[in-house]
Amino acid sequence: MFDRNEFAEEILLRENIREAIKIVARRRGKRIAESSAQESELRHIIKSLIAEAQSAVAAVAKHDSTGINALEDLLRNSNLLSVLETGFKSLTTDSAQRVSYRNHILSAIGLSLAPEESRKAAGEDVEITEDVDINIADNPEDDPDFIDVDKPDEPEEVEVDEKEEFGIEGEDKTGRNRAFTDFHNVEKNILTAFDDLDNPDDMAMFEEYLIKNLALYFDKYENELSATVEEPAAAADAQPGGPGTASAEPEPEISDMPDDDEDDNVAPIALQEIIQHLNIDDIIENLL
Repeated sequence: MFDRNEFAEEILLRENIREAIKIVARRRGKRIAESSAQESELRHIIKSLIAEAQSAVAAVAKHDSTGINALEDLLRNSNLLSVLETGFKSLTTDSAQRVSYRNHILSAIGLSLAPEESRKAAGEDVEITEDVDINIADNPEDDPDFIDVDKPDEPEEVEVDEKEEFGIEGEDKTGRNRAFTDFHNVEKNILTAFDDLDNPDDMAMFEEYLIKNLALYFDKYENELSATVEEPAAAADAQPGGPGTASAEPEPEISDMPDDDEDDNVAPIALQEIIQHLNIDDIIENLL
């Protein structure tokens, strides 16, 4: 004979078993998520340590050329790159300003180092020891070596604009002016590093690769300025209060939000009775 009570108890038992399985599965999923997060954090820490170690090795690595070593030290340990990056990236009205800035900086480096190279190539000043014959004529003014300080005053020299001398014809003047200011802020560091070199090969390598590297850095700065993120097409048509916008749909009340712990409290008394007849270890093992 069909027993309604037994049937109802069996249905309740099955429902409670399902709830127990859900709770176990959710707890297992939470453990897996926590373990995955910990593993991800550990991987991040390890990668950071490896990157720091590689950076430390690179910082002490040396090249076959003393000139390149001096250049690397200049680029790493001076304000050269930071000053040039700031100046270059501040010129955003027109790309011609940045082209002018770049050309003036690279040209100024060559012009600044040239006298130093000539001075080093000439060596020490040679002391003059030869005898000089001095013949005084009857009329000293007739002597070709006589310096007449009573000559009429020559017209005053026109003061030269340093920026105009610094400039390259045809280049944008805004870029020129910023390059003029920035170069005078870094020129001393460049000359100090270059002055330590005496070997002609080292000096040539220093100058050549300084100009090459700065040209590459300017390319890098230009690419960074050009990198823009395009706005999604859907964003352009979005209207306040339109479908799918925050103002069109009311935020759910706190009471309407699902409670993550709600399942944990399902039929606590019934679960205690059911657990006596279940092998929880078998259930967990099947889930795993």
